[in-house]
Amino acid sequence: RPVYALDSLGMGDSSPPAAAEPDASYFADATFRALDGLGIETFDLHGILTGTRAAVEMALQNPTRVRKLVVDRLGVLSDEMRDEWLEKFCPPVALDYLGSQFRFAWHFVRDEFMYFPWYKRDAENRMMRDMPTADHLHDKVIELLKGITTYHLFIGAGLRYPAAEKMPQITVPTLATEESVGYIPGARTKITPAMPDFGYQPPAAIEAACIEIAEFLDG
Repeated sequence: RPVYALDSLGMGDSSPPAAAEPDASYFADATFRALDGLGIETFDLHGILTGTRAAVEMALQNPTRVRKLVVDRLGVLSDEMRDEWLEKFCPPVALDYLGSQFRFAWHFVRDEFMYFPWYKRDAENRMMRDMPTADHLHDKVIELLKGITTYHLFIGAGLRYPAAEKMPQITVPTLATEESVGYIPGARTKITPAMPDFGYQPPAAIEAACIEIAEFLDG
């Protein structure tokens, strides 16, 4: 099947959002406009982490266009955790002559593989696993730097999204990971995350996730 992986506005190579504080609906609409430009009417939709919020919103806005939905780790946050993450997980970054944006990007990306959340650098929040390669870290840092002054808008929209209220309204066939499957009527449980933690996974695990998703989409 053809697969389209779109950068969300303000992330990677995309243009920044026009809105000062866009919500998930804004990003959903932007994705629909991109698909319209590509001439794609109906499609299967796969969202991961923050992208799950925009994916759910797309399925709610126009369920006739979304054939099947895959929701990969759409956690429901407490109000306290949401407020803390909005402040500390994705702070706005300003450019300066000291190049502090480069230091922030490197530590943000590297520490995501060591701690969860990344800014709590202590034993309690340490993730016991191997680090990815230096090449992998470098590539992710470069992608973050491309949108370093706007990356927080997409993540912030996801954190503010009322997932617990929205998921029960989904009507399209859905495959969802365990933490959210109970919120979605008739959803099937997804066993293999398509991307564990923050995007580093052995090839065999990636293949297993792809097989599970393909079986759902083809079923």
